[in-house]
Amino acid sequence: MHAKTDSEVTSLAPSSPDHNRRPVYYVQSPSRDSHDGEKTTTSFHSTPVLGSPMGSPPRSQSSVGHHSRESSTSRFSGSLKPGSRKVSPNDVGSGGRKGGQKNWKECDVIEEEGLLEDEESQKGLPRRCYFLAFLVGFCVLFSLFALILYGASKPQKPSITMKSITFERFMVQAGSDATGVSTDMISMNSTVKLTFRNTATFFGVHVASTPVYLSYSQLAIGSGNMKKFYQSRKSQRSMVLSVIGDKIPLYGSGASLSTPTGMTNLPVPLKLVFTVRSKAYVLGKLVKPKFYKKIECSIVYNTKKLNIPISLKNSCTYDD
Repeated sequence: MHAKTDSEVTSLAPSSPDHNRRPVYYVQSPSRDSHDGEKTTTSFHSTPVLGSPMGSPPRSQSSVGHHSRESSTSRFSGSLKPGSRKVSPNDVGSGGRKGGQKNWKECDVIEEEGLLEDEESQKGLPRRCYFLAFLVGFCVLFSLFALILYGASKPQKPSITMKSITFERFMVQAGSDATGVSTDMISMNSTVKLTFRNTATFFGVHVASTPVYLSYSQLAIGSGNMKKFYQSRKSQRSMVLSVIGDKIPLYGSGASLSTPTGMTNLPVPLKLVFTVRSKAYVLGKLVKPKFYKKIECSIVYNTKKLNIPISLKNSCTYDD
């Protein structure tokens, strides 16, 4: 609509009756004429608005504000993404302000929940699961390593070699035991030599032994002890054990051995028995292989062999 000229307004005024005369107002509304390749220019068009019956001026400013709100609302609604909710001015302006704010809050809560779910799905397994998996894997690998060490250490058994035994004294005489019963009594002193060798390549061993017994006809006539010691890897030591018996009653089993001088002329079959225990700490107390060696030697004593070493090289058996 184009604005009317002043001549048109003056020509209209006399022709209208007096009682129908109403003041005419002009409202300038902004419009945008866009040209190709040029900036948008703003032009104002005058629009006649009849005055109200009470002669009050129309609210041109409110109409302009309403038009600008509609244009801004249309631009805002056009910029919304597909699927989003369009908010009209009535929702904000006419009693729906609280409801609109509530709807926006609900939308924000839903969006935050969706973002949290996306973050949780991207995180995958929690740290607790990773820690448990690491712990289980570590235990499995450590157990496997311990088994490998145990399997590698078990074949590396210590080696014991009996060398000789020497009798310094061997006498059978008549006597009586602690209760006064008369019987033959035997007294003897002997020395046993042996070699202990640790064949292990990566661990040492702690060595102990049961008492060393020298027996005649299943009767112990002498005993000795081996001191505890530690043997490092790939090393050996020579040991000397004393086996002593003093006035051991024979209770008739040594009647044939008794002589007035106490020196028997008959061969005396003897047996030397003891067990050597070795223990290694390969991986602390977790990998602790143990080795047992039972040694049993058969000896024949003769008076001619007094103070002469008797070889035990082929007289002993070694049982694990």
